[in-house]
Amino acid sequence: MNTNIKKIAVLTSGGDAPGMNAGIRAVVRTAIYECMQVYGVYRGYQGLIEGDMVELKSKSVGNIIQRGGTILKSARSEEFRTEEGRAKAHEHLKAKGIDALVVLGGDGTFTGAEVFSKEYNIPVIGVPCTIDKDLSGTDHTIGYDTAMNTVIEAVDKIRDTAISHNRLFFIEVMGRDAGYLALRSGIGVGAEAILIPESPTYIDRLIEKLEKGRRSNKSSGIIIVAEGNEEGGAYKISKLVKERFDHYEMKVSVLGHMQRGGSPSANDRLLASQLGYNAVLGLKDGLSGVMVGKIHKDIKFSPFKEVIDHDATINEAFLKMVDVLSI
Repeated sequence: MNTNIKKIAVLTSGGDAPGMNAGIRAVVRTAIYECMQVYGVYRGYQGLIEGDMVELKSKSVGNIIQRGGTILKSARSEEFRTEEGRAKAHEHLKAKGIDALVVLGGDGTFTGAEVFSKEYNIPVIGVPCTIDKDLSGTDHTIGYDTAMNTVIEAVDKIRDTAISHNRLFFIEVMGRDAGYLALRSGIGVGAEAILIPESPTYIDRLIEKLEKGRRSNKSSGIIIVAEGNEEGGAYKISKLVKERFDHYEMKVSVLGHMQRGGSPSANDRLLASQLGYNAVLGLKDGLSGVMVGKIHKDIKFSPFKEVIDHDATINEAFLKMVDVLSI
């Protein structure tokens, strides 16, 4: 691996996450401070294949730390999954004299980065950006805190109308493979039940809980459903419940992509700044094929394969707490 790095490229790939811009800013300014040139790649790996990149200066990333989304745009690239696509990407890097890559994204992004780094012996470090928090090697991922606060703010407003009309709301949040966002935001809003991919969904238990709540004069309720729940999304769950429990008017709200947007929280700005800064220092120290994360306040570098094969277990104590606090 080349440890005498003079030029690096930075890209954002996959689903966008609040805080990506703060991460880009940290990468660019740290690299410039370390006397490196920086190129920003537009539209992730697809932009790399097409050579769609531009040199970034310190001023290029001014006034973006508070902005959601990503100034470099993001995209998913089927072509990068092929040897031909990756060869095109490598040719564009060679043409610019780029020595290393920093990639901001999630498991799909890092899967591509690992293959590319090994094929062409080019240093690559990943920065974890995903609202799902479905990566190991870091306590939190960039965008997760903002998304959780977005969910809580939205559900707080929905609860107002639920109470006013004696309604039972099924609210679907993102989390195809991981229920971290649903679980923690559900606790934050005081949900009556939380359905996540990591824990079996028992419709009988859910109906029993709702019956118990009705007998204790609960006139409304909030059920949080992760989109990856085994029984289906919020519409499917509400239909199953309505067939056997029709004491409340039932409504469904799918929060959708609003969870990805918005100005990043203070926590996400700080985390993105720390991880972007340390990603560049990691490249300078000769690291590659790793993701930079933060565990127990310490910066850690973990191999891509380890963080992609994340542990899908959930905190059982949190699930128990939901049952207790929702009586």
